[in-house]
Amino acid sequence: MKHKVGSVEVICGSMFCGKTDELIRRLRRATIARQKVQVFKPLIDDRYNLEKVTSHAGSAFAATPIINAMEILKSVEADTTVVGIDEAQFFDQKIVEVVELLAERGIRVLVAGLDMNFKGEPFGSMPILMSKAEHVDKLQAICMVCGEPASRTQRLVNGKPARYDDPVIIVGASEMYEARCRLHHELPND
Repeated sequence: MKHKVGSVEVICGSMFCGKTDELIRRLRRATIARQKVQVFKPLIDDRYNLEKVTSHAGSAFAATPIINAMEILKSVEADTTVVGIDEAQFFDQKIVEVVELLAERGIRVLVAGLDMNFKGEPFGSMPILMSKAEHVDKLQAICMVCGEPASRTQRLVNGKPARYDDPVIIVGASEMYEARCRLHHELPND
């Protein structure tokens, strides 16, 4: 059954905060409610399984890998009522337009992604998606240094903090990233 009004829900935060687990939880609930669900992820995210969104904790949900945001519009079936999009920060700027068009069609759009890159700066289109969403959940991880709540992603290169001028996009997991609090997030400039 179609929703009377579409909506956008954004789940964001640092790496290891549970974004994908929360996305999968919401997708499973929609499936239990007999809603037609389709999930998309960027082709660049091949860490665990190409045709599933998979959390670091091991939860998984079937997904379609795509190259660019406009492919989502072409792939959404007429009877779909819920669209999930994981790792939204990796999509091109058209992701905002795509999400808005889907919501205007009466679709509930669930978007998960990093709100900040390893530099602690806004990541991709996530800030725009957050501002346009009806509902935003910013999750926190646990700082790997002190155990306090963590809102940042620390990239490590050979066990040391990445430099400010390192490339923004490098797909990886616990072998090269840690959750850190504001105090322990490091970004060398030299």
